Amino acid sequence: MLNFLLDVKNKIVKINNYFVLVKPQMRYLYSMFALVDCNNFYASCERVFNPSLRDKPIAVLSNNDGCVIARSDEAKALGLPMGAPAFKFKEFFKSNNVQLFSSNFALYGDMSSRVMRILEHFSPDVEVYSIDEAFLKLNGFEAYNLHTHGIEMRQRILKWTGIPTCVGIAPTKALSKIANKIARKFPKETGGVYVIDSEEKRIKALKWTKLKDVWGIGPALHKRLSEKQCKTAYDFVQLPDMWVRKTFSITEWKLKKDLEGISKIETETVKNKRAIATTRSFESAISNLEEIKERISTFACSGAEKLRKQGSSCHMMIIFIRSDYHKKETEQHRASVVVNIPFPTNSSLTLSANAIKAVASIYKQGIHYKKAGVILTGIVPTDNHQLQLFDKENPKHLPLMRTIDFINKKYDVPKLKLANQDLKRTWKMRQQHLSPKYTTNIKDIITVQCP
Repeated sequence: MLNFLLDVKNKIVKINNYFVLVKPQMRYLYSMFALVDCNNFYASCERVFNPSLRDKPIAVLSNNDGCVIARSDEAKALGLPMGAPAFKFKEFFKSNNVQLFSSNFALYGDMSSRVMRILEHFSPDVEVYSIDEAFLKLNGFEAYNLHTHGIEMRQRILKWTGIPTCVGIAPTKALSKIANKIARKFPKETGGVYVIDSEEKRIKALKWTKLKDVWGIGPALHKRLSEKQCKTAYDFVQLPDMWVRKTFSITEWKLKKDLEGISKIETETVKNKRAIATTRSFESAISNLEEIKERISTFACSGAEKLRKQGSSCHMMIIFIRSDYHKKETEQHRASVVVNIPFPTNSSLTLSANAIKAVASIYKQGIHYKKAGVILTGIVPTDNHQLQLFDKENPKHLPLMRTIDFINKKYDVPKLKLANQDLKRTWKMRQQHLSPKYTTNIKDIITVQCP
């Protein structure tokens, strides 16, 4: 219907046995996308349970409190850059009274899940794009006032979770991204919701949007397009289709058509991962081989659990270790090794044994290692893969893994581990600024004092 309506000019068309006069400004209303984005999501989650943080600069740090991965608007206004190393900005944090928090992914993940469940009330077709944003496909909403519909989304999410959001609505996903940016940039004028529902609005939005801010245009593509004098999204859509296809790829062509108002980037279904990486920086540098083996075993078991969760197995793994490159005065070493497993497996026992053997082969005595990881690849469906005649998985592993997964899921924490894992903690991370897990740990549940 949308493709037909693109060329309609004050024509009478028959829709559901009714004759309707379709004007140019109505042509987008029959298939729309909404992008709902949580504002400063990590900071907002902290503020929900600690209202005294409102209007104060907040910075959330990465694993091991390494660098800044999220900032509130107030922190951005102070000039705090994304990715700023925490140890280099200690004085900045102190002098500007920036509130620091370690990554509380248990809290953030649970709050994200609550927001996404609320969005399912507004459309049956929801694509969770990231932890703090989702696309909604709005088919059959021609009788709705889309701006009002967006306002209702914002109000319900704010009332039920305390998380502020902005909503962008447009005929394509790429345009809904731009509409969301406009709603975020001009909250008073838009009410936090902006709808691109006419050709005039589309062109105006494209001319307003800088090329580097377009969804899907990274630094490399931006550099190449800048050579063609492209400064805005509008300049990009003026390029010939054939030139874009020939010079770049089908992906860039689809983005161009999306910006033109012709939907080419559809909602995506959840797909199994082609590679599963578990990498962590250590709480402090480790030189002891046995400690490194314990970490590698834990990483391998975590990857194996993820494999089983998506019904997959793997027949290849990459193990790596590296020293702290920030400490130039110490001897540096980094190494990796690829392990081919003769049969597809998702057994924690098999993967852990192979990973430990591999890391021992690349370990160098006397080096203080700061980071390690296990990457599982060569992933295939567990119930549909090439069988081997002689090399096969131990048949006892399958029921054992099912039992371990069942018990760990039941108690919501890993109660059962391999003997070579740390029995007390899954990840050894520096988290000096960690807030309570208000919604996932009964011991951290918020208490309210009444006079």
